[in-house]
Amino acid sequence: MSLHATIIGAGFAGLSAAAYLGRAGYSVTVLEKNEGIGGRARQFTAEGFTFDMGPSWYWMPEVFEDFFRAFGHSAADYYELVRLDPSYEVVFGAEDRVEVPATTSELFALFERLEPGSSDNLRKFLKEAEYKYRVGINEFVQKPGHSVMDFADTRVLKSVFRLQMLTDMATYVRRLFSHPQLIQLLEFPVLFLGATPANTPALYSLMNYADLELGTWYPLGGMHRIVEGMAAVAREQGAKIVTGQAVASVQTAGGEVRTVTTADGTVYPTDILVNAADYHHFEQEVLDPADRVYDEAYWSSRTMAPSSLLFYVGLDRKVPGLHHHTLFFDADFNRHAREIYEDPQWPADPLFYVCAPSVTDPGVAPAGCENMFFLLPLAPDLSEADDKRDHYWNLMCDRLAQRIGFDIRPHVVYRRGYAHRDFREDYNAYRGNAYGLANTLRQTAFLKPKLRSKKLSNLWYAGQLTTPGPGMPPSIISGEVAARDILKAIPAHA
Repeated sequence: MSLHATIIGAGFAGLSAAAYLGRAGYSVTVLEKNEGIGGRARQFTAEGFTFDMGPSWYWMPEVFEDFFRAFGHSAADYYELVRLDPSYEVVFGAEDRVEVPATTSELFALFERLEPGSSDNLRKFLKEAEYKYRVGINEFVQKPGHSVMDFADTRVLKSVFRLQMLTDMATYVRRLFSHPQLIQLLEFPVLFLGATPANTPALYSLMNYADLELGTWYPLGGMHRIVEGMAAVAREQGAKIVTGQAVASVQTAGGEVRTVTTADGTVYPTDILVNAADYHHFEQEVLDPADRVYDEAYWSSRTMAPSSLLFYVGLDRKVPGLHHHTLFFDADFNRHAREIYEDPQWPADPLFYVCAPSVTDPGVAPAGCENMFFLLPLAPDLSEADDKRDHYWNLMCDRLAQRIGFDIRPHVVYRRGYAHRDFREDYNAYRGNAYGLANTLRQTAFLKPKLRSKKLSNLWYAGQLTTPGPGMPPSIISGEVAARDILKAIPAHA
């Protein structure tokens, strides 16, 4: 008779772990707090619009493909991918904007136009970024991170200096480029990692490779199509997914989890437990104090990635000239970064981002209408006064009007705001964060909260607060790494 694994959370990490454990012979039950699966990648409909609630950038397509291929499928079995060209637009001013092309030849031409002679340095930069990406994906992120010894093999040790773990991103970029727009273009992908570029290891230029070389994609029907595909794979492996089941308590004995009880009183006996929901909430609010590895002082000392103020918006008309992704960098990048990471406060003049998936995919909006998603990165744990959302909504609309030539506000037929308190309520998100634990050097690899509990021998973790970190691809890998570690310790038919 096979052993039973209970997984808390039906986001990317939980669904990944469910699929791999199910394939190995475990009887798997996934318990999801919300009525819809996907975690931060949930989806909702309103007034004929279909809104993805969280992730909107599809990078590192091979990670998704590798997941589906592991189960005899392809991503194409579940959704159609479209490569965006341009990948995105960056607005530096009302009449100063840059479209980032999908082809490398056009990309080199762009760099040459802004900074003559810089294309040679871009080739060097991307070559080094590719090396970091390949080693990172194939070596670093595949380690469970139990201790420093996970990384003490010859291949990884030889790579440490080439990975530039001890050089910061800001210094690295400025060694190669001097044009301020090129610097911002190369630094923007690390903005959501949880630190300023000056405090982020240059290792993370691997994200520039993912961006500029591997491309920006979109799954027709929305990002939730990925979730639906992963859930289908997990169910194919025998996993049962139960929604509306918030975990309230865990019963332990003899250093093991024995049962999981949900808010409605349902008891789930289990041989293995994987928490793929918020690590802090599970440890501090669900586990008994004696079973916790970390105390509140530990968590309060952690550096979190940003939270966000989001708006899901439906318009009764199309917006000419709008791209799928538009980054508004027409403000002081460094000041906003400091207001997120170093001196947390509501920003005075923020950067923000607009996604319009209906530009690529008319099916996510009624005919002749536009589906828009606004995102403004914020420091976690800010208090929300009632007028904050309206203030920043109007600020972003004013800046967007400068870009597109008209005010969208009279055309809004649907608008929903979402920020810190919503992240807490929906995901039990620690300090209302949106992106998990910051990828600073002191919180990288084996320095993250551990994948496996030191107190309970059959408890594992997966997701954005543990190895390897936040984002869709890392979360998928996290579920796989947790499952692999479980199977090494406790085979399904033990």
